Amino acid sequence: MAPSHDKLKVLLLQARNTQDIEVQEQTCFLERCRLQDRQLDCINLGRQAPPSDYLSVLDGYDALLIGGAGEYSAMDDTSWMPFMLSLVQEAYNRKLPTFGSCWGHQIIARALGGEVQHDPDKAELGCHHIELTEARRHDELLGTFPHSFMANMGHHDRVTRLPEGAIELADNRTQPNEAFRLKDRPMYGTQFHSELDAHRERERLIRYRAFYMEELHSEDALQAIFHGLKETTEVDHLMFDFLTLFAVEKSA
Repeated sequence: MAPSHDKLKVLLLQARNTQDIEVQEQTCFLERCRLQDRQLDCINLGRQAPPSDYLSVLDGYDALLIGGAGEYSAMDDTSWMPFMLSLVQEAYNRKLPTFGSCWGHQIIARALGGEVQHDPDKAELGCHHIELTEARRHDELLGTFPHSFMANMGHHDRVTRLPEGAIELADNRTQPNEAFRLKDRPMYGTQFHSELDAHRERERLIRYRAFYMEELHSEDALQAIFHGLKETTEVDHLMFDFLTLFAVEKSA
């Protein structure tokens, strides 16, 4: 019997060094996925050692989510990166519904053979336009989305080459690969933060103010980003739809 939405069990992978942003990120995913606390388990590799055996970590879960990482790059070779990459590969082998946001999007690409590049010249911060590709017309998740919409961002790295078999679903004026999925797999990545509305994006920007000021160089530039934030209603339901479509309906 297929689980109903309120019976889903979801695993969130994080890479956060401080408890405040760890909890804030968990809250964001709970809100956007419309889950109860009891439905979300978390492994924060920034503050805890990874389990010794990745093969059993996904047992009992209906979906895997991968969040952002303000302190890390998807290109880093930390002590826990082999665990992270192996877990994504295991999710791929199991055809487990998997969704990566920003850093998680880059991790999925790297784990499955794509390439990620540090590219501060094409960094995106604040609210930006996203344009869907023609391929999205045939996509189960994004097929009903408008061609262009706004989404919240905050990244300096980007996916420069998709894994073999991946389908590019979105780009914009500055860069490709803003969203993709794996062919014949319920695995998606979005470079934009699908878990952040304007309020949560503002919280995140304030928390990492010192980091972003190194790039922006002025308080006026940061305030302009604050004023440019918009409620991204098109994205508000994306992860809920993802879970409904792939973790609930496809398990029937």
